[in-house]
Amino acid sequence: MQEVGTVLFNSYIFVFLFFPICLLGYYGLMHFGQVRAAKAFLIAMSFWFYGYFNVAYLLIMVCSIGGNYIFHRILSDRRRRLVMVLAVAANLGVLFYFKYFDFFLSSVNTVFGTSIALRNILLPLGISFFTFQQISFIVDTYRGEVKDATLTDYALFVSFFPQLIAGPIVSHEEMLPQFARMGKERTDWERIAKGLALFILGLAKKVLIADVFGAGVDYGYGNLELLGRLDAALVIIFYTLQLYFDFSGYCDMARGIGRMLGIEIPVNFDSPYQAGNIIDFWKRWHITLNRFFTKYVYIPLGGNRKGQAKMYRNLMVVFLLSGLWHGAGWNYIVWGAMHGGLYVLTRFWIKNLKPRLLRVPKTVGNIIMTYVSRMLLFCYVGVAWVYFRAQSIAQANRMLHVALRGTVQKVSMELAECFQVDEFWYVLKVLRLDDKPYSRYILMWVILAAGLYLAVLGRNAAGRVERMKFQPVSAAALAVIALWCVLTFSKVSTFLYFNF
Repeated sequence: MQEVGTVLFNSYIFVFLFFPICLLGYYGLMHFGQVRAAKAFLIAMSFWFYGYFNVAYLLIMVCSIGGNYIFHRILSDRRRRLVMVLAVAANLGVLFYFKYFDFFLSSVNTVFGTSIALRNILLPLGISFFTFQQISFIVDTYRGEVKDATLTDYALFVSFFPQLIAGPIVSHEEMLPQFARMGKERTDWERIAKGLALFILGLAKKVLIADVFGAGVDYGYGNLELLGRLDAALVIIFYTLQLYFDFSGYCDMARGIGRMLGIEIPVNFDSPYQAGNIIDFWKRWHITLNRFFTKYVYIPLGGNRKGQAKMYRNLMVVFLLSGLWHGAGWNYIVWGAMHGGLYVLTRFWIKNLKPRLLRVPKTVGNIIMTYVSRMLLFCYVGVAWVYFRAQSIAQANRMLHVALRGTVQKVSMELAECFQVDEFWYVLKVLRLDDKPYSRYILMWVILAAGLYLAVLGRNAAGRVERMKFQPVSAAALAVIALWCVLTFSKVSTFLYFNF
């Protein structure tokens, strides 16, 4: 088990101790009309969740909440631009110190040939998420969009544990009105049931799909020198699927937990690999981050109001910042530039060229173009993810070089072995396929096909839950999936976006 600075959703302590205590305590206090105490209880549970392994993380977050609330109170009385600028600068300064200071020193050493010692600063979990959330709150307070918030509601807004570590990045207009309604609405058992179902499906995406692909990804990046061309191509596809199922699985679990507590958390993923172009992709992938950059960076820079050239510049700035937000490394900036470049070209195409060049009848053209563009986008995004996953630009370039020009050989047995999940292997034994010469490859291809279907063609977890009828069959299926997930907790791994 990988030790991290919080209680993991996919752990025994969360499923069997933390969350049951949270549900019982919260609804118990609500039952007796103790709304303030119930909010304080959720804050205390959120602090426990965040600081479970490392109290230093908790101290940083508490200081951040206190400092930003003071700025909020000052701006509520007098909306001074200087105060807002100081507050935003303070937040960005803290984020820079913990996340980017070593990257800055390393870059200085590289450019100027110096040998300044790196600080090896501890990166607090989720700092990028709760910092951006508080920046949005401060800016909206300055704009007069935030009504005066109590310290309790503000602390709960920032620390609410389901979305604290890896998002979504929630806004005040989504959360504060819900906090205000606490205790005024009857318990919605159907919403609780759907929340539980969404949590289970999100948990399955993480531990039954993402972690299986992750084993292959870790092997590939750890043994680049042993990979052939097909091996490298598969590792790229594996990571493309792993990241989606890992991150969207976390967000589904967060939304499910929120629903069980009577709080609706915004959607952060909407089947992004079913998008037909990069613009549509970014309307579906990490939706709340895209919303943040649009409102607080793209529009203040001028958006599309000052001509096409400046619009394209603004878009590139947004994507470069998005890359840098994800990680302190040049490989993340390259990733952002790749997405920004294609986004700009797509906007240019749609605005200037598509109406004149595309003259395919809708009945035929729409069907063909939909699947072709979806496939091409999946390949492009997968290549860009190589820079996201690699430890450096050099490693990413090496992976792509092997995928394009490496030796032609059959898929390595070691890579296929990463997919030998015990419970599936027993099925092969029952079917008497385990002694075939190709048996060690069956599970890899089956799991890959299932992952591609679910990501590229299938309905997402939220859509399945909304259409779900809670009958004995569906309840039994969810129970089986939940039990299956719990039995895999001995191989628990942290979520990928905890690193960002």
